[in-house]
Amino acid sequence: MTKSPAPPAPVLAAYQYCEAVTGHQAKNFAYGIRLLTAPRRRALSALYAFSRRVDDIGDGALPAAEKEERLGATRELLQRVRTEQVAEDDTDPVAVALADTARRYPVPLDALDELIDGVLMDVHGRHYETWDELRSYCRCVAGAVGRLSLGVFGTVPGVRGADRAPEYADTLGLALQLTNILRDIREDAGHGRSYLPEEELRKFGLTDGAHHDPPHHGADFAGLVRFQVRRARELFADGFRLLPMLDRRSGACVAAMAGIYHRLLDRIAADPHAVLRGRVALPTAQKALVAVRGLAGLDARRAALRERA
Repeated sequence: MTKSPAPPAPVLAAYQYCEAVTGHQAKNFAYGIRLLTAPRRRALSALYAFSRRVDDIGDGALPAAEKEERLGATRELLQRVRTEQVAEDDTDPVAVALADTARRYPVPLDALDELIDGVLMDVHGRHYETWDELRSYCRCVAGAVGRLSLGVFGTVPGVRGADRAPEYADTLGLALQLTNILRDIREDAGHGRSYLPEEELRKFGLTDGAHHDPPHHGADFAGLVRFQVRRARELFADGFRLLPMLDRRSGACVAAMAGIYHRLLDRIAADPHAVLRGRVALPTAQKALVAVRGLAGLDARRAALRERA
């Protein structure tokens, strides 16, 4: 493959802005992204910075109508990127970096449209009756990011089953998102959001929501959480099939990011009620250890073998 020329100074400055956003806002993501070569690290930072902009609109305090307007403007910006109408000296560094990334890598920009669609579901306060409905939402807000990242990583030439790589990247995104949903049950409830399927809440006696601490009498909150943990682990096991299709550094990046969330899932499984007391997190030293092991491929391989046992 012919090496692409380095970006010109204005584009490098735009990438540096996106890398600063990523380093500041995406603590877990940053552990994996550090393992990449500089061009891929820049590209993923551009994708993250755009995604973060979309998320921040959805999570902000603006009225719903204004959020919809801003998301519409963001979709218009994406269309400018798609049609190569963003100049190197554009005043929006995220647009400049994203446009350069789209020229250098076969990223499926339509996946960013899906991300906007998913955030609009949040803006409209949508609830989900079934897992199939929640899965559609997760594919928009997380599976899409997996497919975008794969556009930067690519697959090893000639690797067997590479045609399924987008499916595995999507599934790994679902696993991460479901872990996020479990971790953030209390925080999301504070914003009036409930993601877990309504039919499953009823099954475990949580007809008035899963965020009460302690859970109401007769409710099996721990059972609900462990049910979701089993689902997330199955998604991780399927998604980890992507790793052998990636080169060493890309595989290490994915293994580090997914490994952090996989360990977070283990902590939630060990103490389901912890998510009602506050945000469950891994210590910084443990995240760094997962990242180092990701470079060696240890955590991902062991996790995949454990899930298939």
